[in-house]
Amino acid sequence: MIRHIVMWKLAGDTPLSKQRNVERLTQSFLSLRGRIPGLLHLEIGVDSSGVDYACDVVLYSEFESQSALDDYAIHPEHLRVKAEIGDMRIARHQVDYAVVPSDVRAKELT
Repeated sequence: MIRHIVMWKLAGDTPLSKQRNVERLTQSFLSLRGRIPGLLHLEIGVDSSGVDYACDVVLYSEFESQSALDDYAIHPEHLRVKAEIGDMRIARHQVDYAVVPSDVRAKELT
């Protein structure tokens, strides 16, 4: 399994315009649930810290495999969402990593 985590800092001249962008991004990504083969889990989190250096939104998703994540990157529905949110993001950060089953990890630690 692969975890795909993306964080964005969003544009917005006012708190209201930033909130509208958060809502647009959230709805766009949630619309992908059930439409992408190999996408096992998708959730969106909105920052509640209020610190100025925090990202505004995080996407947490899980894929069956690296090939499923690769296919997601070029899937028409994902490309649609990327186009929808492209003008509202200031910064984007991403981490992808393979999940090691706990029994394998336990053996590595001993």
